[in-house]
Amino acid sequence: MAAWNLGRRPCRTLGLLLLVVLSFLVLRRLNWPSTLPAWLGSRQRGLRAVGQHFLLEDSAFRILGGSIHYFRVPREYWVDRLMKLRACGLNTLTTYVPWNLHEPERGKFDFSGNLDLQAFVLMAGEIGLWVILRPGPYICSEIDLGGLPSWLLQDSNMMLRTTYAGFTRAVDLYFDHLMARVVPLQYKHGGPIIAVQVENEYGSYNRDPAYMPYVRKALEDRGIVELLLTSDNKDGLSKGVVDGALATINLQSLADLQVLNNFLQSSQVVQPKMVMEYWTGWFDSWGSAHNIRDSAEVLQTVTGLLDAGSSFNLYMFHGGTNFGFMNGATHHGQYQADVTSYDYDAVLTEAGDYTGKYNKLRGLLSSVAGKRPLPRPPELLPKAAYDPVTFSWYLPLWDALEHLGEPVTSDWPMNMENLPVNNGNGQAFGYTLYETTIDAAGVLQADVRDRGQVFLDSMSLGFLDYDHPEVLIPFVQGYSKLRILVENCGRVNYGPMDDQRKGIIGNVSLNHSPLKKFRIYSLDMKKELFPRFSKKWTRVPEVPILPAFFIGSVTVLIPPADSFMMLENWEKGVVFVNGQNLGRYWNVGPQKTLYLPGPWLYRGSNQLVVFEEKLAGSVVLFSETPHLGRMQYVS
Repeated sequence: MAAWNLGRRPCRTLGLLLLVVLSFLVLRRLNWPSTLPAWLGSRQRGLRAVGQHFLLEDSAFRILGGSIHYFRVPREYWVDRLMKLRACGLNTLTTYVPWNLHEPERGKFDFSGNLDLQAFVLMAGEIGLWVILRPGPYICSEIDLGGLPSWLLQDSNMMLRTTYAGFTRAVDLYFDHLMARVVPLQYKHGGPIIAVQVENEYGSYNRDPAYMPYVRKALEDRGIVELLLTSDNKDGLSKGVVDGALATINLQSLADLQVLNNFLQSSQVVQPKMVMEYWTGWFDSWGSAHNIRDSAEVLQTVTGLLDAGSSFNLYMFHGGTNFGFMNGATHHGQYQADVTSYDYDAVLTEAGDYTGKYNKLRGLLSSVAGKRPLPRPPELLPKAAYDPVTFSWYLPLWDALEHLGEPVTSDWPMNMENLPVNNGNGQAFGYTLYETTIDAAGVLQADVRDRGQVFLDSMSLGFLDYDHPEVLIPFVQGYSKLRILVENCGRVNYGPMDDQRKGIIGNVSLNHSPLKKFRIYSLDMKKELFPRFSKKWTRVPEVPILPAFFIGSVTVLIPPADSFMMLENWEKGVVFVNGQNLGRYWNVGPQKTLYLPGPWLYRGSNQLVVFEEKLAGSVVLFSETPHLGRMQYVS
């Protein structure tokens, strides 16, 4: 009997191996290869640039990519967005990795929930997509400080994106943790990652010639073995390259592709043409208009890229949302903060709905797919217009202060990043309240970043910002509390960033005399804040005291679905649903609605909290459709 078993065991093993190989061949036929073990297929050579073409192993390959950022999309919708990308005819996902979200405090890492990068990459592989990873450390991405953590700015000598020791030490620790998760996901290890980008658009910065070689080596030393790429716009292309990495270009029109051609000719480099970012739309700033790009123009440009033999990546395929305080800003002469929506006028809308661009591109790319039919696009997700919410209870900010913990006491104002809070990591996002005592009238001066509302006790006197550095203080007999509520509206994400400390920078002066003895409250408005208010809410009076928190409930009687919130007659603030920070609203526009994802709702009652700075409305409305404001074509 023992001899019979010994004789059968090799047959069983051979049969099992045959079954696995047959399954592999079937999955190959279905273009579903990404997460299979390396030994099953020929995964020795990976994606290579051979002459003017890409080869994946020994087969010709063209990158047809689209960008989706996992951190801007509810995790429950990842599969929906990725399947829509695949059904459009694209074969590659690209995504940034935001350092500031993954390491919110120095040495404290978060790769869970909506930040589970490994799950996102593996999901893309299971759907049949390859992945190009863009890990930074700087990513731009219209995200606060370009994805760099604000605690770096505690160092007064910090030189971001250089080989300054304080920066490279932090990058090394971050890459130690990040790459340990990324390395097993590479193509040559059986995963879907076929290429990794070295930094991002460094040619536009070009501050330290040793920096790009440092980042490339940091990746390679930690086990990155796939094709390396750089990515620069037309103005920075020639300055952003690094030995050992393929140069790619970012552009908004087909004419810019000639810049890449000229660069390759002048450098006598023969390589495949790759557009790492073709901008399908553009981001929006508060006080501006909603930027759009015509679908016919997008189709014409993508057609031209295909005809030119170029690979490409659509930035964005699906933009998503700057939930919380994630948004970045620009400061080219004038400071402009980005809005909460990152709809981007992309191929999919902020809520993942199809657009004219999607339908036209799918038609075009179906011809590229040849005889193999594209997967059927998933059905649209349902939307709902919930009943309006009115607010009967609220808590003025001044009454909430005692529940924020002990304030920081300091002779002089301190910027957010250097406050001794969050285990010594300072304050990254939100508001900071500065409070001192005065007994005189006159002109108040302060350098605030980015917007500060000035109060005498609880009376609002006006705002300080980049264009308004002064506020008049009226005469009031006796001592009064001077309060300045400062909001970080978003750190600059593109360009020089070493000076992006927030809060009050320098002194606060009254009639040119510096004020002292401040009490400083950190209002980063994390999820754990609101339970502290549980027994402190009071009835909303006819004339509420502002700023204030308002609390109500959203009732969901049907299976929860996406919706869009409208805060008409409110001025400026932040909205939280079940503790989730949906982002900022502001009546200067262009954005008029906030996206509310269905997965963040429960069946039944849902807590809604609005923090309003200046002018409170009485009701919040809901719609099945978004309103992103007056539109203008991107020039």
